[in-house]
Amino acid sequence: MTIRFGYGTNGLTDLRLDDALGLLADLGYDGVGLTLDHMHLDPLAPDLAARTRRVASRLQELGLGVTVETGARYVLDPRRKHGPSLLDPAPDARAARTRLLVRAVSIAADLGAHAVHCFSGITPPDTTPGAAWQRLADSLAPVLDAADRSGIPLAIEPEPGHLLADLADFHHLRVLSGDPPPLGLTLDIGHCQCLEPAPPADCVRDAAPWLRHVQIEDMRRGVHEHLPFGEGEIDFRPVLEALDALPATGYRGLTVVELPRHSHAGPELARTSIEFLRKHSPSSR
Repeated sequence: MTIRFGYGTNGLTDLRLDDALGLLADLGYDGVGLTLDHMHLDPLAPDLAARTRRVASRLQELGLGVTVETGARYVLDPRRKHGPSLLDPAPDARAARTRLLVRAVSIAADLGAHAVHCFSGITPPDTTPGAAWQRLADSLAPVLDAADRSGIPLAIEPEPGHLLADLADFHHLRVLSGDPPPLGLTLDIGHCQCLEPAPPADCVRDAAPWLRHVQIEDMRRGVHEHLPFGEGEIDFRPVLEALDALPATGYRGLTVVELPRHSHAGPELARTSIEFLRKHSPSSR
C-alpha cells in the first residue's frame, strides 16, 4: 500500500498526547496530524523547545510521520472560536495569527514534519472580497518566508464557509501571491464531497501538483459535518485508488482521518477507521 494513513489528534483530545501517539502506533497508523493546542504540544506555553524535542523523540521511537495542523479552536483567544484569523480587521490581531503560523513552521521543522496546515478564516462583516484576499496574502507572506527558509511547505485548506472555500479559491490565492513555491494545498476529501463540483476522486487528481497534505472522513453533499466512515455519501474505493496513485506525482505526505467532534469515542474510531481504510484500499483486493 502506498497510502500512508494518519489520525488527527484533534479527534483524540481526551487522551494525553503520549497516549494518543502510542495508540496510533499500536493500531498500525503511519503517522499523525498533530494539532497544536493547549492539551497537545501547546505552542504558547513555556519550555516549547524542550517539549518539542520530547515529542520528536517519541514520534521517532514509534516510527510515526507527522504533519502539523493549526486548526485549534481557542488556542489564541479563549472566547473566540478560531480567532483572531488571518482576515481580522485589526492588524495586531492578524499579526498574532501570523506569528502562530510562523511558530508552527519552526515546530514542524524540529519535528521533521511533512507540512504545516492552515486555513484562511471567515470573511469579517463589512469587508469587501478584494480587501479580504489582500489581507490573506499579506498575512501569509511572513509564514511563506519562514516555510521557504525551513523547507517545510505550508498547506492551506479550502474550508466551507471561509474566504478560501474551494479549489478554485486556492488557485486564486496562488496567483495573487505570485505562485510562491512553499504554498501548497491541504485537500479534505469530505469537503470535496460537500461543495466541489467534481467528484472527490477527480479532486485528488486535479489537486495533485500542489498537494502537501490530505485529510479524510465521510460527509454528505451540502452539509459540512465530519462523519465516521460509512455514515456519509462518499464512495471511497475510487478516492483511495486516486490517493494510492499520488506517489507517482511526488506526494509523500499523510492521509489523516479528521474527526474533530468525535473525541469522546476517539480510540474506538481510530480503530474502526484504519480497518475501514485498509478494507477499501486498492491493495486489499
